[in-house]
Amino acid sequence: MNKDHNQRWLSALVVAATLSGISWAHPAQAPTEKSVTPNQEAVAVVPAPAQPAGQRLDATPEQIADSLMAHQHYQGAIEQYKKAPHSSDVWNKMGVAYQLMFNLDDAAHCYEQALKLDSKNAIVMNNLGTVFVSLKQYSRAEKTYRRALKVDPKSALVHKNLGTALLAEHRYQKGWQEYQEALSIDSQIFQGANTVRVQNPASVQDRGAMNYYMAKGCVRAGQADRAIEYLRMAINEGFITPKKVAADVEFSALHKLPAFQEMLASQRAQ
Repeated sequence: MNKDHNQRWLSALVVAATLSGISWAHPAQAPTEKSVTPNQEAVAVVPAPAQPAGQRLDATPEQIADSLMAHQHYQGAIEQYKKAPHSSDVWNKMGVAYQLMFNLDDAAHCYEQALKLDSKNAIVMNNLGTVFVSLKQYSRAEKTYRRALKVDPKSALVHKNLGTALLAEHRYQKGWQEYQEALSIDSQIFQGANTVRVQNPASVQDRGAMNYYMAKGCVRAGQADRAIEYLRMAINEGFITPKKVAADVEFSALHKLPAFQEMLASQRAQ
């Protein structure tokens, strides 16, 4: 594993916390915009040392674990993290490894241990919140995200995750407000490049709502292609009709685009 490869993975690794399926986006095989699924929650990993452990004879257990994570060898990574000095960052990364294996109990335990060592770590709070979302414990998730925002109020990632949790509870207006806050901080927050993704655990109808509000966010961020794709999914999932989409003034900027017109025409024909 070369240096650039390792740095890209370690600097961008995010995990989504949900129930219904996982797809790994390795940096060398980062998803295109069309391959990225919306309405997902993201778990952040603190960047590790950039030196690729695979090229060093004196690599530490943490560095070896980071390399194993990059190759999706999660159980092996966990065993190496256990050998490393147990800092908050190590506990956090171990929690991500467990979460990628759908072991939510151990993931939560690791995040809680990380918070014992660093009670003001907003990244870990965010990750713990994603576990609660996976368990559909939305009230606990909301409290954890808001706790993270007290530490880091300008975290676009946490605002986005909080918005998704609120939408899953059918609190659409509040969820949309959090999405707007996330976009105001980082207009590319929904891009999803170089990420680990898991589908949202909500019902098809709820996912339709999330796609609809994601489309609004993308329009505001100037991402017309993504907005059209999200609208297509929102219609397919039964949340809204082509007629209502066409009448929504927030999508007026899309009306002259051939892709938007074709999308509506194809949906009406179904």
